[in-house]
Amino acid sequence: MSGLEQLAVLAAGLGAGVLTSTVGVASLLSFPVLLAVGLPPVVANASNTVGLLPGAVSGSLGYRAELRVHPRLTWSVLLACGTGAVAGAFLLLSLPAEVFGAVVPWLILFTCLLVGVQPRLSARLRSRHDGGTPVDRTAMSRTTRVFCALTGVYGGYFGAGSGVMAMAVLGLGLDVEMRVLNALKTLAVMAGNLVAGAIFVVVADLDWTAVGLLALGSVGGGYVGARIGRRLPPTVLRSLVVAAGVAAAVGLLV
Repeated sequence: MSGLEQLAVLAAGLGAGVLTSTVGVASLLSFPVLLAVGLPPVVANASNTVGLLPGAVSGSLGYRAELRVHPRLTWSVLLACGTGAVAGAFLLLSLPAEVFGAVVPWLILFTCLLVGVQPRLSARLRSRHDGGTPVDRTAMSRTTRVFCALTGVYGGYFGAGSGVMAMAVLGLGLDVEMRVLNALKTLAVMAGNLVAGAIFVVVADLDWTAVGLLALGSVGGGYVGARIGRRLPPTVLRSLVVAAGVAAAVGLLV
């Protein structure tokens, strides 16, 4: 990578960290940048997962209090998503690169759809808890566990938008406070990235320059994102993410 390309990857890591703390779809920014600087799709995806891991871990640590509210549920989410991520990571490594290249544009477009409907989904989830005592569903059913594991599979294979998926699955399958739900969503993303990242470090072809630059940028971006999120309307951020994602998907399809 040239100096300008390295700067672009560092900026992508910073922006991805900001998105992690706000909209929650960091890979929609960082993954297209890695493709733009010349990394092959599978190498870019694996490097992206490992590089953004520090930001995901720090985000989960920030929710320590919420994750202690239902410790058994916390461990269930961690294990389900982590187990699913193993399958997703090996799918990425075992399937031909052409399959990943063909599937990724549609995954990005699907993620953009999820980001677009996230406000309405969040409002519906929040309305279930307003005006009354929620039903005591603080343990995952078998169905919720299966879909949580599938979220982990997606996170291990590609990952962009896995936080939105986790919010939908856990929000529909559980009745917990929204702050706890958001903490569990963050943990689900971290579990997927941690397990898949560990596998990629051992067996995948990584671009360590990209990994280091993303890691450096994402850690700082996570802190900056909290302040930006308080001032910039979420609708603006969400619109920018959807626009960037659609542009990246169209570019891959052309």
